[in-house]
Amino acid sequence: MTNANDLLRMMINASIAAGKAILTVYDMADFGVKIKDDNSPLTLADLASSDVINSYLKKTGYPIISEEIKNQQFEARKDWETCWIVDPLDGTKEFVKRNGEFTVNIALCAHGAPTLGVIYVPVTRELYYANVKEEKAYKTVLDEHHSNPENLFNEKDRINPSMAQKKLLRVVGSRSHMNQDTLDYIAKAEESFDAIEIVSKGSSLKFCLVAEGKADVYPRFAPTMEWDTAAGHAICKAVGLKVTSQGTQEELQYNKKNLLNPYFLVEK
Repeated sequence: MTNANDLLRMMINASIAAGKAILTVYDMADFGVKIKDDNSPLTLADLASSDVINSYLKKTGYPIISEEIKNQQFEARKDWETCWIVDPLDGTKEFVKRNGEFTVNIALCAHGAPTLGVIYVPVTRELYYANVKEEKAYKTVLDEHHSNPENLFNEKDRINPSMAQKKLLRVVGSRSHMNQDTLDYIAKAEESFDAIEIVSKGSSLKFCLVAEGKADVYPRFAPTMEWDTAAGHAICKAVGLKVTSQGTQEELQYNKKNLLNPYFLVEK
């Protein structure tokens, strides 16, 4: 399976199947919540989704970096030319709150850069997917049965960021707990715009907001891991957005020695 869009279809199938597994747990009274060493929650849904996704991806022969598996040391990973980067359930805190703002993230990366990305939102059945080389990203809404869509890659589902305009800047951020770095960024932006609007969303949906033109910039000046960003990065990159490290001013890289991302900015 070397054709990029064939791989993308497989990723979509995996994400939908994982989404169904997540929703099975979502309907339970007890999520089986545990707290991991990094103080983040882990549920039965994270594990069920991970098992489903891995069953698809292992067939490709490409190695996997994922939040819910024991990842190999960099010495073993450093020569990987191509790998999967997966978050089986991004936004576990949102899942536990039952607010629906959680996603399945699957990305294919080559030489440290994302090439294909899929983000699936199980509750709303919104499917975002992108082929970076083709410079195309899409948003397809599935039916209530989460049926595998036959109309993938339809031009009517293409998404694009908003056109630049000087009056209003829509910034993706948290309404309740912005850190000082983000507040400083907004204060500086206020010098160039008449108004700033804060647009809030959970999980990797923050990337999707900018990619589909519902926000203009996403400053992320707080810790994230590679699996939090790879799929969203692919979708943004496919529509011409930049995902830039604030330390180096270069594009975010993947399969690094340290899987922790630097602070970054998503913008046109």
